[in-house]
Amino acid sequence: MYDSGHGVAQDYAAAVSWYRKAADQGYAPAQSNLGVMYDNGQGVPQDYAAAVSWYRKAADQGDAPAQGNLGNMYDSGHGVAQDYAAAVSWYRKAADQGVAMAQSNLGVMYAKGQGVAQDYVRAHMWYNLGAISGGKDNNAPANRDRIAAKMTPAQIAEAQAMARKCQASNFKQCD
Repeated sequence: MYDSGHGVAQDYAAAVSWYRKAADQGYAPAQSNLGVMYDNGQGVPQDYAAAVSWYRKAADQGDAPAQGNLGNMYDSGHGVAQDYAAAVSWYRKAADQGVAMAQSNLGVMYAKGQGVAQDYVRAHMWYNLGAISGGKDNNAPANRDRIAAKMTPAQIAEAQAMARKCQASNFKQCD
């Protein structure tokens, strides 16, 4: 409530205090949120290494937002050495749980060949899944359309079939 200002005045320092109490007890969503606070410098000085530490605690418990955020940290090299393969691995864990931004980010990695071999078909598939999953600040539909312009109709059809198979399997058959 303090983080978002619902019912109380927004107070990031108070939010950090409450998140820390829950995070110290092993509650993954609080650990993830504490990572966000350090990542953004809200209520605490910005500290990417601390953000990575909290994200990792939550991500290791299967927290999808933390997994996606940890992917972002490896992708950007904030708080850890830049490592595209590690970014792909963390994005994939979050994407397999339906996180639209992680799905879109996987599309970027495949489109650019970062941490994986460049593959427009897989990029299109992940962009398509990210577009379907939705979410705020999601560039997946525009990115999917941009990558489609570089593909043949057969490649697009293959990517669409892969996306349908992936979605139908609840993200268990996405390769």
